[in-house]
Amino acid sequence: MKFSVIKQRSLWWSISAAIILAGIVSMAISWTRPDIRAPLRPSLDFIGGTRLQFELDCTKPENCKPIDLAAVREVLDSQGLGGSSIQVIGKEQRGLSLRTKTLDVEQRTNLQTALSEKIGAFAPQSTQIDTVGPTLGKQLFTSGLLALFLSFAGITVYLTFRFQLDYAFFAFVALFHDVLVTLGVFSFLGLVQGVEVDSLFVVALLTIIGFSVNDTVVIYDRVREVIKLNPGQSINQIVDDAVMQTLGRSINTTMTTLLTLFSIFLFGGETLKYFALALIVGFIAGAYSSIFIASTLLAWWRTRTAHSIPVPAEGINQSEEV
Repeated sequence: MKFSVIKQRSLWWSISAAIILAGIVSMAISWTRPDIRAPLRPSLDFIGGTRLQFELDCTKPENCKPIDLAAVREVLDSQGLGGSSIQVIGKEQRGLSLRTKTLDVEQRTNLQTALSEKIGAFAPQSTQIDTVGPTLGKQLFTSGLLALFLSFAGITVYLTFRFQLDYAFFAFVALFHDVLVTLGVFSFLGLVQGVEVDSLFVVALLTIIGFSVNDTVVIYDRVREVIKLNPGQSINQIVDDAVMQTLGRSINTTMTTLLTLFSIFLFGGETLKYFALALIVGFIAGAYSSIFIASTLLAWWRTRTAHSIPVPAEGINQSEEV
């Protein structure tokens, strides 16, 4: 039996709507959380401050034990850092990640000393301290938003010239779908696991946009080719044929890319872990939206508006008329 994306389009739309709605709810909850106050949990890159990461020194006797969050909060309160973000990390809960207001060298030393006295000695080789000023954080955030806006605008202009306006609009909808899905997943991860988004996350979103639009353009090009070959055929059948002809290519391209990304996610280290995860989520969403969202929306719109497909005259560049 031949697979038809058009017959099940209500199912594809419902799946996407449910995922996006869940993501929007998660972002709304994040916004109301006093320790986040944003749709996604922002990293130091965007809000500025000091991040300290420690791990207990297990080479010392009776020092390697799970960290007591209450004891950590007590130390932070005594140092005037009661509003700081605290996260116990590691499978054995022997690592500690703190995000505070900007601290100078003396304040960081006093905090580390107080924590060591309260919960145990830290391994020097595992200690990480980063500080980003609020001005730089704001500039990074503004630059990231500007980059996303310009990429959306540039792609929309390109698609409008490459295809007709309805093609471009639904390709844009598919791009927006992929970004919303990725944002929703990371908003949820920020709530349940404390995952933060940094400047690499913006890079991931830009990469996702480029990957997704490439898949959509391939399908739309095939739609135009099928229209030229079968000008009297219904748009639903045309879209089904175009999707089936490009399905193998889309799946193969996505799978080979995901194999590399999963390798980076599993073995690439902490710095690249969530960058790779963002790409994994976005590329899967991009392949899905190109096949099941952009194509079915175009067919739905053409059917709804009773768009008549003209038979191009001989000698005219037919690819520009459909």
